[in-house]
Amino acid sequence: MSGKQNFEISCDPNDWWTTQRGASPIVGTAIHNGHNVRSDLLSLMALSDAERLREEDPFTEFTIRDIRNRIVFHRSRFEVDLNRAREGAVYLKPEQAWGLNVWKKAPPNDAVETSLRVHDDYYTMLTSFLRGVERSYSRFVVLDIHSYNHRRNGANAAPTNVDTAPEINIGTSSMDRERWGGVVDAFMEKLSSFEFRGRRMDVRENIAFQGKGEQTRFIHEMFPKTGCAIAVEFKKFFMDEWTGEPDPEALEAMRAMIASTIPVLEDALKAMR
Repeated sequence: MSGKQNFEISCDPNDWWTTQRGASPIVGTAIHNGHNVRSDLLSLMALSDAERLREEDPFTEFTIRDIRNRIVFHRSRFEVDLNRAREGAVYLKPEQAWGLNVWKKAPPNDAVETSLRVHDDYYTMLTSFLRGVERSYSRFVVLDIHSYNHRRNGANAAPTNVDTAPEINIGTSSMDRERWGGVVDAFMEKLSSFEFRGRRMDVRENIAFQGKGEQTRFIHEMFPKTGCAIAVEFKKFFMDEWTGEPDPEALEAMRAMIASTIPVLEDALKAMR
């Protein structure tokens, strides 16, 4: 897959996450970007690499590289899903994983607990990270970047109807919309007005997803007056979701689009004061 490496972050197979801190109240996260699974679990998994990759969010890290504050998780969501509450963060039943049989043999309790400790440590780190941004800027915005499949019936089957599958879905269900509405509206307006490869993106709120993930919920609970967490779901128009092959031009445009929202978000935060 030529050129794919240019869109992937380099990390050690044993790394959990990478953080970057800079001078900005805007934070970008890519917590489903990772693909690595530790060896004691990989030997128990029934899923192939390709099957895991299909439900992960590859290349989402690339889209936030111009945000000065970044958090990227390197483990697969099939090892531990940071966007689920702790009790459901390890997929033990098919109904937790889109009907997929994840395991050839159920992981032992101590292996599950090892994964859950990563979940615990991540949220401890996230709290400290965001407290630092809060101290510097009083308020902050987290862009929680994800992606979703729209060709679940096969590579050559019809895609999900566009009525229920916007190109960019903005999830806000856990947010105090009255408090943060000016920030979210400015963000969505900028995304909608961005010239994306000669056209405008279809950007809608709470259509395919409602932003019910654990990370945004946690941020709004921990930082109710100072933290605005926006769940951003890109439909996988930027890659072949069945082969994993990226569309380089689309990814570059997505990165430029996210970068264009940074000054807009910073101005919206300042306008709240």
